[in-house]
Amino acid sequence: MEIALAQAKKTCPFLHVTSASSLRRLSSHAASGASKTSALLNKAQQCPVMSQAIQVQTRGISTSHVAAQKPSAPVKAKAVEQPEPVRPTTVAKNAPVTLETKAKRFDYESFYNHELEKKHKDKSYRYFNNINRLAQKFPQAHTARVEDEVTVWCANDYLGMGRSPVLTEAMKRTLDRYGAGAGGTRNIAGNADLHLRLESELADLHHKEGALVFSSCYVANDATLATLASKLPGCVIFSDALNHASMIQGIRHSGAQKKIFRHNDMAHLEQLLQSVDISTPKIIAFESVYSMCGSIGPIHEIVALAKKYGAITFLDEVHAVGMYGPRGAGVAEHLDFDLNAAHPNMNNGSILDDIDIITGTLGKAYGVVGGYIAASASLVDMIRSYAPGFIFTTSLPPAIVSGAMQSVKYLKVSNQERQMQQMNTRTVKSRLHDIGIPVVPNPSHIVPVLLGDAAQAKLASDELLSEHGIYVQSINYPTVPVGEERLRITPTPGHNGQMIDHLVDSLETIWNRYGFKRVSDWKAEGGRAGVGLANPPKITPLWTNEQLGLDCKETVQQEKMVKRSSNMV
Repeated sequence: MEIALAQAKKTCPFLHVTSASSLRRLSSHAASGASKTSALLNKAQQCPVMSQAIQVQTRGISTSHVAAQKPSAPVKAKAVEQPEPVRPTTVAKNAPVTLETKAKRFDYESFYNHELEKKHKDKSYRYFNNINRLAQKFPQAHTARVEDEVTVWCANDYLGMGRSPVLTEAMKRTLDRYGAGAGGTRNIAGNADLHLRLESELADLHHKEGALVFSSCYVANDATLATLASKLPGCVIFSDALNHASMIQGIRHSGAQKKIFRHNDMAHLEQLLQSVDISTPKIIAFESVYSMCGSIGPIHEIVALAKKYGAITFLDEVHAVGMYGPRGAGVAEHLDFDLNAAHPNMNNGSILDDIDIITGTLGKAYGVVGGYIAASASLVDMIRSYAPGFIFTTSLPPAIVSGAMQSVKYLKVSNQERQMQQMNTRTVKSRLHDIGIPVVPNPSHIVPVLLGDAAQAKLASDELLSEHGIYVQSINYPTVPVGEERLRITPTPGHNGQMIDHLVDSLETIWNRYGFKRVSDWKAEGGRAGVGLANPPKITPLWTNEQLGLDCKETVQQEKMVKRSSNMV
């Protein structure tokens, strides 16, 4: 029987996926009715494939005398004689795929092109410009032609730290000493003293017991949420509707139940929390700065709800670390600015103590690459021990880790870069407001200029680059909802007064040329994305005048600081 099964399995899809023990049981039991054949042979005769093969065999197969049986010749699909042609659909459904099939093969290239065509039709296709940022001319860059230089106005290197000697000199020294690569995963050869020291700095930054560095914060969010929520029994995740794709992916990978609350809507979040038993493990996942609209998550309110309903908090500070707080720990630190400036340590009574998990990036304000989590020692160790996204990937190279550590340490003690960035942001928002260019209102460092149409957003971006030497990438669906397409402008300390003048004048020229909607137009339509609302909420910048060292009456001082900004890192 064993030999017969081995031959038959090559042809029959049923036999191919059935265990040998199951087949033995079928062969040892007689089929129902008067037939003396085994149940297995009876099954074979009912099969549209094997019945054909059985008919053309010249000798029978005994299932009761294995020792006396001789091997049967392999049954090949092309040797099967069929009384009637089998329809292609029947072959595709019932027969194994062979090289002899006459069915049309799948056209992979046509499929790829079809998917791309859908992107082109709905205007969501992404165009990647050739932009090469110049370290010695920040925020300048050259395009594909080295002689063509442009001013970059949309980078996430918010403070220009990517070209700071604070980082680059340390990275050069580390590269000379330790080489280019990490040598493996953290478990094998990539767990250097530099990694451990960086994690200590990050834990201290966020007032936590431990921290863990990942290859990116996308991976950190995905791996942490997927691992934690899959381990917590019956976990339910409550996720803000505007959370980043990395958090959404982590929630999907966890397999946990999810409940999505409207963006920053605390009444809706509480309603959802009330629908889950108090004893059920829960995670509330949200961000501090939502990078496409610039809104700020209500951290105090979410922490209060988490305590009330027995949840833990997962706060993404990716677009806030390095940018807010007296030491650059993010918005959570900034909310208790004076307290954290005077007592930068755990258990000082600030809201930082009440947040369970904080994630951040080393690739934006810190100027390099990588991501991390900061939390209790036991949680960090659990993620380190279980998360595939951490365990099975090569660790960050020593030079990158060295640069990141120096950047974190430097921005713990220097507020100059943060303050200058905020000053330039205020100036750009004010100048655009004065000429009616629609900026989505927010209290953060993001300047989202609303166009409301994908084609218009790309046209504005292309014309800024080709005619005005300004690079600002357009933002379309699915990054933002359809109808809320925009330009996302990010001022830095390196943008001086002349650059700001040129940006504002260029946008004014383009808006006049194409008749793009201004604030008054959006107001006439009832408003969109917070622009042109009849009764807009009052927006107060997160950085106060006092924190910036300003007297609200002394606007001259602000203008002078803007003019000096080109000389700062």
